[in-house]
Amino acid sequence: MKYQTKGTCSTSIDVEVEDGKVKYVEFFGGCNGNLKGIASLVTGMPVDEAISKLKGIRCGFKSTSCPDQLALALEQIKKGNC
Repeated sequence: MKYQTKGTCSTSIDVEVEDGKVKYVEFFGGCNGNLKGIASLVTGMPVDEAISKLKGIRCGFKSTSCPDQLALALEQIKKGNC
């Protein structure tokens, strides 16, 4: 699934889920090293666990962040809205 982010430096996220686990994550734009680290950490993690760890994280004064946007993308996949 290609998720268009809103309110972040990254412009989109490619996300794949298989058998309830995060299989693949790639961010486009944003803080390259940090986002590669987040992608590596959540790969293999159950979707619900990734959502609970990432949802609601803010970036500075923004109301969202790249990790929060990933959580929203995972929620959409979970609901079948992809």
